[in-house]
Amino acid sequence: MKLLLDTHILLWSAGQPEKLSEQARTLLLDPSNILYFSAASMWEIVIKRGLGRDDFKVDPLRLLKQLVINGYEEVAVSSDHALAVEILPPLHKDPFDRILIAQARTEGMVLLTADSHISLYGDGIVTV
Repeated sequence: MKLLLDTHILLWSAGQPEKLSEQARTLLLDPSNILYFSAASMWEIVIKRGLGRDDFKVDPLRLLKQLVINGYEEVAVSSDHALAVEILPPLHKDPFDRILIAQARTEGMVLLTADSHISLYGDGIVTV
């Protein structure tokens, strides 16, 4: 399965694995799954780190290097992804989450998240 990790799952898998649920750990460690991260998540981390958010203290460059070393694949943000945001119902206001949902749907991936609000979008979302 192709799994696109939302930003918090990405951060937790890289630096705070104890915050991951058992289901999340199982999915992340399953060798048949391909793990992806979005350029939008890196952008979110940089912005929220710059705002001084306690949950975004990670060094984004170091995180990126570790993701690549550990075999995660990057998904760039494309115009198709941006346009797909427009057809999403307004169930969730966070623009970073909305682009991740659009990317997962456009690319035929499953979005792995801990955010119950994102689960409102239904198909293609796994909340752990």
